[in-house]
Amino acid sequence: MGNGESIETTRPELRASLPIRLPMPDPTELERRFTKVLASMDLPPDKAKVLKGYDDEKKWDLICDQERVHAKDPPNVYLNKLRTYLDPRASRNHRVRTLYKRKMLGDATSTQVLRDLEISLRTNHIEWVREFLNDENQGLDVLVDYLSFSQVVMRREQLLNREKSASLDSGLSRSPIRRMRRSNTVGSPRGLKYNTKLNMGEPRDDVHVCIMCLRAIMNHQYGFNLVIAHKHAINCIALSLNHRSLRTKALVLELLAAVCLVSGGHEIILSAFDNFKEVCNERHRFDTLMEYFRNYEEFHIDFMVACMQFVNIVVHSVDNMNFRVHLQHEFTQIGMDDYLERLKNTESDRLAVQVHAYLDNMIDVAQLLEDSETKTDALEKVAELEEELSHMHERLQEVEEEAMAKTVELEKQLSEANEDLQEIRELARIQEHEMNTLRKVVNEKDEESRKRQSLLDAKLQELELIKQNLEGSYNIHGSPGHIRRVLSADWAQARELQHSTPLCTCKYSRGDAPDVLPTATQLEKLGPPPAAPPPPPPPPPPPPPPPPPPISSIPPPPRMLGAPPPPPPPPQTEHGTGAMTIKKKVQSKYRLPLLNWTPLKPQQVKGTIFSDLDDEKLMTVIDFHEFEELFRLGPAGPISRDPTVGTPKLLKKLKKPENISLLEPNRLRNVAITRRKIEMTNDEIVRAIIMLDLQRLSLDMVDILLTILPNESEFKAYKEFERNKSNIAVLTDEDKFMLQLCKVERLSQKLQIMSFVGNYHDNIHHLQPQLNALIAASMSIRNSQKVKKMLEIILAFGNYMNSARRGPAYGFKLQSLDMLLDTKSSDKKINLMHFLVHTVQEKFLDIINFEAELRFIEKAALVSLENIMTDVHELEKGMEISKKEYQTRKERDAPIVLRDFLGSSEEKLKKLITDVKTAKDAYHRVVEYFGENPRMVSPTTFFSQFVRFVNAFKQAVIDNERRKKLEFAAVDDVLPPTLQKKKEKRLKTEAAAAEGTKTRTRQIKEKKLLNKDEVYHGALEDILLDLKNEPYRRADAYRRSQRRRVEGLMPSGRSDAC
Repeated sequence: MGNGESIETTRPELRASLPIRLPMPDPTELERRFTKVLASMDLPPDKAKVLKGYDDEKKWDLICDQERVHAKDPPNVYLNKLRTYLDPRASRNHRVRTLYKRKMLGDATSTQVLRDLEISLRTNHIEWVREFLNDENQGLDVLVDYLSFSQVVMRREQLLNREKSASLDSGLSRSPIRRMRRSNTVGSPRGLKYNTKLNMGEPRDDVHVCIMCLRAIMNHQYGFNLVIAHKHAINCIALSLNHRSLRTKALVLELLAAVCLVSGGHEIILSAFDNFKEVCNERHRFDTLMEYFRNYEEFHIDFMVACMQFVNIVVHSVDNMNFRVHLQHEFTQIGMDDYLERLKNTESDRLAVQVHAYLDNMIDVAQLLEDSETKTDALEKVAELEEELSHMHERLQEVEEEAMAKTVELEKQLSEANEDLQEIRELARIQEHEMNTLRKVVNEKDEESRKRQSLLDAKLQELELIKQNLEGSYNIHGSPGHIRRVLSADWAQARELQHSTPLCTCKYSRGDAPDVLPTATQLEKLGPPPAAPPPPPPPPPPPPPPPPPPISSIPPPPRMLGAPPPPPPPPQTEHGTGAMTIKKKVQSKYRLPLLNWTPLKPQQVKGTIFSDLDDEKLMTVIDFHEFEELFRLGPAGPISRDPTVGTPKLLKKLKKPENISLLEPNRLRNVAITRRKIEMTNDEIVRAIIMLDLQRLSLDMVDILLTILPNESEFKAYKEFERNKSNIAVLTDEDKFMLQLCKVERLSQKLQIMSFVGNYHDNIHHLQPQLNALIAASMSIRNSQKVKKMLEIILAFGNYMNSARRGPAYGFKLQSLDMLLDTKSSDKKINLMHFLVHTVQEKFLDIINFEAELRFIEKAALVSLENIMTDVHELEKGMEISKKEYQTRKERDAPIVLRDFLGSSEEKLKKLITDVKTAKDAYHRVVEYFGENPRMVSPTTFFSQFVRFVNAFKQAVIDNERRKKLEFAAVDDVLPPTLQKKKEKRLKTEAAAAEGTKTRTRQIKEKKLLNKDEVYHGALEDILLDLKNEPYRRADAYRRSQRRRVEGLMPSGRSDAC
């Protein structure tokens, strides 16, 4: 009777009278009315967002549906009827009043009134529900009172049906319904007559519908909080477990379980069952519930599932583990564990799921104790493994550094071997050239020799012919002597030709060649050459002596032996030094007033007019007696000369003279602060500095002392103070310390040596890995054939794209590698790097792993060559200072620390310098090899380009693989029907597996309680639906479930059902 739904259900004849559809208004009006409908529905934000996404047609349908569902009666109509049933005055026999009430109630029974109320609470606007629950109507109080009233009537009817005339249980008298003044009259004949007169329904039906009304109220945030805060509402709901209907019991247990999952609800539920125990005289809490659960008249699956679900939630929804164990033991005492052993093998899957959820959540204290011991052992083992892993990481770093150093050493040896090979090849080429030249010369000489031999043979034949002719004409041509001479001359000429045939003849060797040719006069004196061969010419006369120096009347200037001596220094005055003489204090006869001036310190006087003034010699000139008489203070009389007489302040001044300082105030304060950090005496500090003892004077102390070294002016001031033999006792402790430091020869140098020695090994170990990385990376890139091939492919792509418009290129800068990512395809889906990877995979598979040849480029990308050069220069400078100090103190037995350091560290520095040169040369060669300028490109920039290229190449490989999978999936969409069915089946199988994984993940997810302020409209229904779809499991239940499955405590089939 309360809303449109009841109209459609009970009076279908009115359905045709309702308009089917009204015309849609304009968009503005539609949006206004839709917003009003959303506000009245009291939806959570996520569901309201879904409704707002509807189109105009769906919005208008929703508006029409909501406007058809209108409240027929206001809340006070239902409340007045319920109050009439509860009115104790109705039991009186007043005919007029009874007829009036029967007329107001009509023909409907109390059960029908409650049904109409439940429908109104469930379907009407939230404003109607708020009006029902407001302070004026107090609908919740009326409903709870009627529920209590109906429970009492139901209980008494049950007692009457069992023919028990005993009085009600004493517990019932203490129930929260004691305030109902006439409740005890219900079981009497007068009460039954009253029920008949008011046409009341069955009490058990009224109880069930009352629970439904409370459920509808609790489905709203406002109503839920009111029910939770009510004193007796939850107690009355819990007492409804005495209902005979198992359906009602299941409804009650579902509501109570849902309340447990709201923050603060667990305590309320336990309190309600404490009240149940008191009212029903239970021996143990939950006894009645377990009795219904174990000894049922008929098996009702909804009740069994709701009961098991409630026990699981009420025990395991608390965070306190001790309290969970207590509640768990409480149910164990009333027989829950034994009964669950019987239920584990039930045929009902719904019940089995709830049973195993409880078993998964169960805490086994003995097992936890064993687990804690195992955990302790495991933690110790983990600690050992972590320590071992740490050592392994350290060892891995050491091995990596050793491997890098070995690689660098091998690379250097390979480089040296390549250089030697080049030299040998060059030498072989030169020798081959020389041999070819000599062979050519020999061939030419042989040819010349053969020609001369032929000429000789021709001459000999000619001579033989002449001889024969001469012998025939001997008498005609002359005497035999003449013929013999002619023949001798010819034979001599022949022998000369024969002797001139060797390959190379020369008259003088290189060392015997004359230095000076003979002059023309000498040649004339020699005359014509004789007939016989002349003897070799005599050696030339020695060269004439040099001409004498020109004679001049001006004597030569004297030889300069050096610069002229400096002029004598000017005479020093008394105050010409850097420091001032300490002045004496003047003791006056009387107390005199103070002069408020600002005095200058001794350091500030230098160079001023005051440096030439001497006021002490005026002390005897000025008449201070008259001055004291005129300026003395008070009649106290003269100041006593006795040190034991006078004011306390004066006595203090006389006993302890004021200390002076030669330092600036800020400088003095800094020295004082720094000095306090070194807990050593001045002598110990000086002795440690002299001996370069880093055992007594730590490296930190050395660094501190380097910050307070005396500067030049302070050094002069202290030397002057000491030269004047002034009293050191008047100086401050800081000045005494600085004075002792000034006495140390080469103080700054010694401290620098100590700092250098202390930091030397750390600096070496810091620089060496950087150099190794730089050398290894440079040589690996320089010698990589795969990188060379990769750049060749990129050059081919670039020329193919650019040469038509910009001309061909013969190379490119390495920074161009970054442009591969920016060169996109027409559809903007891939870039040139993706296609480069595709090309390499298809055509040049042998270079796909080119990055394996690029060793240590990541570490080399972090190296700064400029910083390395600076650090090495500092090391060289420090070593030079150390060697100079050692040489200076060698005769006086230099400290052992310095001698040992130089003996062990000098070679390391030489090796480091060699490695620096090698690294620099290797880097310069590789940079120049790639067409870059070593002066303009740093190692960080150079190697980072390769690192970025390698990373981009790997990412492109991944992108291509992903793109291939997507393309294969797209091809599958156009498969034939047979293959398409196979694909759908495969996808369903994969979806089922994914859903199973998702379900298991959801099962081990932590169950969070819902805060009271987070309860929304429909939250109760969502909780109940979630519990129906999935049993309650805690996050740690999955681990225990796995352990029990291994131990054989859980059947595999049932565990899968969970």
